[in-house]
Amino acid sequence: MRKSIVIASLLASATLPLASAPAQQASLAANDAAARCTALAGMVADGVEITSASFHPEGSTLPATPGSPPITKPPHCLVEGVINRRVGAGGVEYGIGFELALPVEWNGRYLLQGGGGLNGVVRPAVGPVAAGKDNALSRGFAVASHDSGHKGEVFDQSFMADQRAALDFAEAAVPRVTEVTRALTGRYYGQAPHHSYMAGCSTGGREGMLASQRYPELFDGIVIGAPAMRPGHSNLSIEYAQVMLNRTLAAGEEGPAGIVGEQRAAIRREVLRQCDALDGKADGMIMNVEACRAFDPQGLVCKPGESGSCLSQSQADALAAGLAGPRDGSGRASYVAYPWDTGIAFDGAGLPGFVPMGQPGVFGPASTAREMDVDARLHAVRWDAVGRLTDTPYWTNLSTYLGRGSKLMFFHGVSDPWFSAFDTWDYFQRAREANGVDQWDNAARFYMVPGMSHCAGGDTFDQFDLLGPMVDWVEQGKAPGAVDAFRMSGGPESMKLCPHPSYAHYESGEALRAGSYTCRMPSS
Repeated sequence: MRKSIVIASLLASATLPLASAPAQQASLAANDAAARCTALAGMVADGVEITSASFHPEGSTLPATPGSPPITKPPHCLVEGVINRRVGAGGVEYGIGFELALPVEWNGRYLLQGGGGLNGVVRPAVGPVAAGKDNALSRGFAVASHDSGHKGEVFDQSFMADQRAALDFAEAAVPRVTEVTRALTGRYYGQAPHHSYMAGCSTGGREGMLASQRYPELFDGIVIGAPAMRPGHSNLSIEYAQVMLNRTLAAGEEGPAGIVGEQRAAIRREVLRQCDALDGKADGMIMNVEACRAFDPQGLVCKPGESGSCLSQSQADALAAGLAGPRDGSGRASYVAYPWDTGIAFDGAGLPGFVPMGQPGVFGPASTAREMDVDARLHAVRWDAVGRLTDTPYWTNLSTYLGRGSKLMFFHGVSDPWFSAFDTWDYFQRAREANGVDQWDNAARFYMVPGMSHCAGGDTFDQFDLLGPMVDWVEQGKAPGAVDAFRMSGGPESMKLCPHPSYAHYESGEALRAGSYTCRMPSS
C-alpha cells in the first residue's frame, strides 16, 4: 500500500539558509539509516512517486568508463522516483526520472548533478564532475541526478514533439528536481541541507548556467564545465570547418576531405613549436593559452621539396579558416574561434580533435558540401524555438545570485572539439562587465584545461578538484587560486591550473610537476 506525504510542506522546510549559517552534519546508525530509507519507498504526492528506496550498507563501486575512473559509493540509501508521470504526445509516457543518493555519513550538503547530451537517462548520482579523486557522494554530499523529463539515447530528439518534455529539458527539470530531492534529503536526515551546490559539464554546464540565471536562489555554488550554451552556433562552425577542407579537393574528387595520419601529428608538433615554450618550458603542454592566439598556420605548409606530413597551402588555409569560424554576409563572426592547442588533431581514444578527419562523427556522416550559405544557416539557428530556450549565453545579470553570496567556477578544455573554450571565456568576460569587476571577481573563477577534450580526455591532465575549493569559498570565504591536475592514467606527473587569464609558468624543478610552476599573467 502506498504511503502519502505532502511534498509541498517538505519543500517549505528545505529553504536554504544564508551561506554564513553554521555547518551541521548527520551520522545515522546503520539500523536507523536502513529503516528511514525503506520508509520512503512507495510514497506518492503532488505528482511525485518514489518507485524504489534501497539501503546499501556496504556501499558499491561502479566500473571505469571512457572519460571516467572507477566510482566508489559509500554506504547509502538510494532513492529512485518519477515526477509528473503522464502520457504525452504520440501516446509516449513521460516524467522526470530522478535518483537521490543519501550517504550514512552526511556532511550536511546537497549537490545536484548535471546531465549530458540530450539527457534521457538517469546517471548514477555520485557527483563526479570536477571532483578529482573523491566524488561528492564519497565526501558525504547528498547527491541527486535526473533525466530531465524523458527517456532516450543521448542524442535522441524525438521527445521534442512533446511540449512539456521539451520545456523540462530546456530548464524546468532543474528547479523541480532540486526542490523535490532537497526536500526528501531533509526528511531523511531530519534537517534541511545547510548548503546546496550544483556541478555539471556540457549539458550539465548549461544547466548550471541557467540555474544561476533563472533560478538564482537555488544554489550557493555552481561548478560549470564546457557548457553547451550555443550548440546551434558551434555545430555550424564544426560543419563549416569540414566545408572549408572539402574545397581543397580537386574537381570531380569525392568528399568529404580529411586531415589524417602523419599530417595530424605534424599539426601537433607545429603548435608545440610555436606555443609550448611560451609558458617558460617546452614540456608538451601549452599553458599560456592567450599567447597561442598568435599562432601562425603558415608554419604548417610544406616547404619546397617537402611532402607527406606537412600540409599543402590550401589545407593550411582551410584549417585556419575552419578554426576562425564562419562569418555572415556583413562580416560578423557567427561564433568565436577555436583555440590552437595540442588536442585539435587528437585521434586517440575518445573524441577526435576539431580538425576534420573526413569520416562520420558523433553527429553523423561528415558533410561533402563545398559551399555553405552562412546567413541562411544562421537564420535557422536563431529561429529554432528549442535552441532559443536552451541557449544560455545572453543573460548576464546575476545580481540576485551574486547578491546572496553565491559563487561560480567555470572550467573548459582548450582542445574541446564541440564548444570553443573561448566562447565560455567570452561569456565570463561579458558577465564580469555586466555585474561589475569587484562583484564578479569576488564570486567567479575560470580555469582553462590545456589539451583536454570535451569535459575529459585527450593527452592532458583532466582530473582536478574544483568542488572542494568551491565549498571552502562559499562556507569559509577562502577564494580559490591554482588547483593541481593529474592524469586519469595515474603516475607522478601533475600540472597547475591557474585562474584564467593567468597561466602556469615554469619556474624551476622537474617538468610536469605542479610545484615547479607558478601562476603568472600573460604579457600585454
